Amino acid sequence: MAVSGLLMLGYLVAHVAGNLKVFFGPEEFNAYGHWLRVMGAPVLHHEWALWLVRIALLAAVVAHAVSAYQLSRRDVKARPTAYVHRRKRSSYATRTMRWGGIILALFIVWHVLDLTTGTVHPGGFEEGKPYQNVVDTFSTWYGNVIYILAMLAVGLHVRHGFWSAAQTLGIGSARRERLLRGLANALALVLTAGFISVPVAVMTGVVS
Repeated sequence: MAVSGLLMLGYLVAHVAGNLKVFFGPEEFNAYGHWLRVMGAPVLHHEWALWLVRIALLAAVVAHAVSAYQLSRRDVKARPTAYVHRRKRSSYATRTMRWGGIILALFIVWHVLDLTTGTVHPGGFEEGKPYQNVVDTFSTWYGNVIYILAMLAVGLHVRHGFWSAAQTLGIGSARRERLLRGLANALALVLTAGFISVPVAVMTGVVS
């Protein structure tokens, strides 16, 4: 679960960096979208590298979900009855990890259907014009609500998940706890702010 989570975290960092190119205008953002489809050329054919990334990401998502289910079942089996008193030190992010995971899984499906296949995209989906597709999505109130709530869930998930993965992989220690928690908070904040800045920019007319 820790390894698959860190793989997805790496993808999120790359994804938010790509998303922020929308602030440089339609030509640069559309060119970035085109590059994603031709990266690896001429060694790889059109979209082969992109599909390899998609397959690896899907494998990480499935591994993460299966691991979460297995750990949940082990937890229940080890202690069938709940604790009488909830741990005071557990944060809100910790207590909502399972629900956050479900919310993000549903969001991924909607996100793919919206901006990859265009199935639920508002208006006319334009293949090869991601800039206009992004503007269309965030010109609707429900597109903004779904996306912003999902990105808040991402922030909470990353905040606890990064620190937890460090403990699982043996990186964490009493001496490093403050550093790791600070890094987890910083990653969560940067990712959340970076992703949310795009719909906010469309809503305020900065991106149009």
